[in-house]
Amino acid sequence: MDFQIPKKAQQIDKDIHRHELKYHHKRVAVTKEFTFDAAHHLHCYEGKCKSLHGHTYKLVITISGYVNDIGITVDFGEIKQFFKEEIDVWLDHRYLNEVLPNMNTTAENMIVWIWEQLDRRLRSEKYSEQGTRIEELKLYETPTSYATLKREWMENE
Repeated sequence: MDFQIPKKAQQIDKDIHRHELKYHHKRVAVTKEFTFDAAHHLHCYEGKCKSLHGHTYKLVITISGYVNDIGITVDFGEIKQFFKEEIDVWLDHRYLNEVLPNMNTTAENMIVWIWEQLDRRLRSEKYSEQGTRIEELKLYETPTSYATLKREWMENE
């Protein structure tokens, strides 16, 4: 296959019409990953994690919905803003035992708190009225150890 340079850039209302921007009406999921650094320790646990230590956490957020008139479900920049304002501001470079509600700061507990914060934000921004919802979160404590939370688990409990 030969590399080709486009002869001209496509122009709206000339080469493509606005009604063509929305190609379908299917549910689509978009995913964005973030990292934050934090320290914590676990109570009533006999292992290395009972001592104060830190992690570079990775949070993977998957949100689904229906595309709007220009073919976007949720802008990746908006997901970044939600993360920054609802999660990162509370957790990044913090001592988790101090900033989270009273809980053992396990990945399993933290991921439910994160879900609740993001879900509340989606509802307050009226995304849920458009069918937009969180589908799945993954919270990595290490590159090979993580907790997963799926929408059906939150709804069926």
